[in-house]
Amino acid sequence: MKFMKLGSKPDSFQAEDNVWYVASELATDIVINVGDAKFYLHKFPLLSKSARLQKLVASTNEGIGNGDEIDIHDIPGGPAAFEICAKFCYGMTVTLNAYNVVDARCAAEYLEMHETMEKGNLIYKIDVFLNSSLFRSWKDSIIVLQTTRSMMTLSDEVKLVSHCIDAIASKVSVDVSKVDWSYTYNRTKLPEENNNHVINGGLRSISVPADWWVEDLAELELDLYKRVLVNIKNKGLVQDEVIGEALKAFAFRRLPGFNKGMVQSGDMTKTRSIVDTIVWLLPSEKGSVSCSFLLKLLKTASLVDSGELGKRELVKKIGQHLEEASVQDLLIRAKESEPTIYDVKVVQKIVEEFKVRDQDLNGEFREGNEIQEVKRSTGGILSEASKLMVAKLVDSYLAEIAKDQNLPLSMFIDLAESVRGFLRPSHDGIYRAIDMYLKAHPGISKSERKKICKLMDCKKLSADACMHAVQNERLPLRVVVQVLFFEQVRAAASSGSSTPDLPKTIMDLNSASHGSSRTTTTNTDEDWDAVPSAEELKALRGELASLRLERNGGSHVKSPGHKVKGLLGTKRILTKIWSSKGGGTTENSGSDSSGNVGDGNSDEVKTAATPSRKGRHSVS
Repeated sequence: MKFMKLGSKPDSFQAEDNVWYVASELATDIVINVGDAKFYLHKFPLLSKSARLQKLVASTNEGIGNGDEIDIHDIPGGPAAFEICAKFCYGMTVTLNAYNVVDARCAAEYLEMHETMEKGNLIYKIDVFLNSSLFRSWKDSIIVLQTTRSMMTLSDEVKLVSHCIDAIASKVSVDVSKVDWSYTYNRTKLPEENNNHVINGGLRSISVPADWWVEDLAELELDLYKRVLVNIKNKGLVQDEVIGEALKAFAFRRLPGFNKGMVQSGDMTKTRSIVDTIVWLLPSEKGSVSCSFLLKLLKTASLVDSGELGKRELVKKIGQHLEEASVQDLLIRAKESEPTIYDVKVVQKIVEEFKVRDQDLNGEFREGNEIQEVKRSTGGILSEASKLMVAKLVDSYLAEIAKDQNLPLSMFIDLAESVRGFLRPSHDGIYRAIDMYLKAHPGISKSERKKICKLMDCKKLSADACMHAVQNERLPLRVVVQVLFFEQVRAAASSGSSTPDLPKTIMDLNSASHGSSRTTTTNTDEDWDAVPSAEELKALRGELASLRLERNGGSHVKSPGHKVKGLLGTKRILTKIWSSKGGGTTENSGSDSSGNVGDGNSDEVKTAATPSRKGRHSVS
């Protein structure tokens, strides 16, 4: 720390019980009261350098006040600052440093110790010390700035704050290769700085990180921090990514529990101000801060009830790179007045902001023809990889919030529908979410069960998901049959056979899957939308197990006739279940099952064509 000594005479000030006096042969002729302290001093050295004391003494001589006793209780810095000024007037040695220079400068301003009173007066000497020494030191500049808070108004008036802020911002803006002063750095380096070394005179030395300054500035109070950051941004020499790192460091320093999405009990108004200020200072460039950090900010903003304008700005920024988010980041607690556990509405808004990127014509390419050309070549502003990542993210998020028993079905479906247009090769994620919702909401109606199941495409379920679905007692029978049908189609395709020949009613049922209009008769819809019985599941489960065994392990050793027989086996199972649902025989049920395999098949076909019975039919 840098310091400056003024004066050459020995310090002869003495104190006893808040009473200060000068050890001198001359009797004191003035008493100055500063707070609880009394100073017994001499007029001449004081009045020769302080215009204010001259005026106060003159007013007492005119009968205003108590003789030669004056009060200056409102002097900045109190007794300690006045002591420095008084010693300077006597020519005694005083030491100025970053901790007391602001008090001394403001006290000297209050006492009007200008050059007009005497050349080389205290104000001048302090200004020289500040500009030539303290403002050139990184850590001293920060200390000086911190001490201005106790007397902010006067510090601003004498431009101490503005000069100090400009000195700090100028140091932050220099090229990192010129940083040769000490700084605090306990953070992980930025990714591009890892293993970044500089060879200097044949010796390998670690280079200065781009965000070397962020921890020291995080110690500043909010109002000063904001002014420093604005000054740094206005200079335009620091990258937005580094500004983002500075805001992140400040948030972690000033918001305990921020990393865990929590807010410690205390001054909510202060916490809200910190969050709102950080949001206001966020760089506009995409990627300057991580999506995870933005979501943590949004969580905190929701907890402290920040303004809607700030939250809308966060939602917009999060939507710009939602593909980087994690499910845990999206689990934002809803307000206590809301029935749901998590704020699903804000996630819906974030997804909509993400989708806006694909429709935004005001991006980097502004010319109409040029943007159209880019869209034709890339398929839109958003890449298919980004869409796939967001779709998987939403699927996983839905699986988490589905456990909430108070989550309305409409809210679940609306969010799922928002990413339905994003092509993804597998629907295992949305199936898992649907299953979780059905498990947590066993009382939903058949129509609701049917509606939620329309969100998934059975053709895009993996083999493991198909096996699970066929055993899932929470799914409507319609869905279970569709799963088995498409697994049979896959088996046929992998073995080189044609599409399995199934009853027309079953084919119509599957042609109506995934939201299409159905051709099945209306009097059977209710049965198909009901959950399957244990015996029906057993039959379908056994068929799928044998199908997987044939496809995975033994299809290469089976005869073509065996493959055809397997396909017909599935057909018989489906036909028998359909028969038990009241659908009766179909126009294909008899002719399609004969003449292709051995004599043993004829009896099985007769079993498949038995008359329908009311209710579910047990198939073993």
